[in-house]
Amino acid sequence: MKRTRVLYLEVADKIKEDIFSGKYPVGTMLPTENELEEMFQVSKITVRKAIELLATDEYVEKKSGRGTTVLSNRPYNRLSKAASFTQILENSRHEVRKETIELRKITLKKENPLFSAFGTTATYFKRLYYLDEKPYIYFIHYLPSDLLDFKRKEFDQESLYRLLMQKGYLIDSFSDDFSAIFLSKEEQEMLNTSSTIAIKRTRQSKSIHGEMIEYSEAIYETNLHTYHIDYET
Repeated sequence: MKRTRVLYLEVADKIKEDIFSGKYPVGTMLPTENELEEMFQVSKITVRKAIELLATDEYVEKKSGRGTTVLSNRPYNRLSKAASFTQILENSRHEVRKETIELRKITLKKENPLFSAFGTTATYFKRLYYLDEKPYIYFIHYLPSDLLDFKRKEFDQESLYRLLMQKGYLIDSFSDDFSAIFLSKEEQEMLNTSSTIAIKRTRQSKSIHGEMIEYSEAIYETNLHTYHIDYET
């Protein structure tokens, strides 16, 4: 294992990857502390810190004398105390459908604010969500360039955050900024609306080390449905 990172974070990330991949399904037990020490060639303290971190993020539960149980394999988990808006729509009486509009590699110039996050190239992913067959959310995502190793069909069928996890990108935090905007002609045409104002959400998703993994902009046609979030207690 690389020694350039904090070891317990590296161990936690690897265990999390194994949970996401299905190696340790929800409801099963993780290997014992002694087994993890042997697997990662680290100290007991390092293993315990890694497990504590996963427990804090509610991926596992550790009980004295019983071992560590896998509780969740959700991409966000601790971050998902608020259910995502698209999850809420999909669980409602509304029919939700998504369509890939554009998927390609783009070149970023040094003066581009995203250059420091992604380097000279990035994946440009544009898609449209339909609510009851009416255009509702217009997304533009900027992602690491190696996401283009996946085929367009996989972007159509799989969760974007699952694809990121499969490439080893683990999101630890995200920030959302909301603003009211005037729609451009292109945005009006994309959303098939005569409205001139909409809600725009700008998201930055980052790794545990503060590295940018996703930058996205989403425009909502709230005349169809208000933006809504359910929070768990």
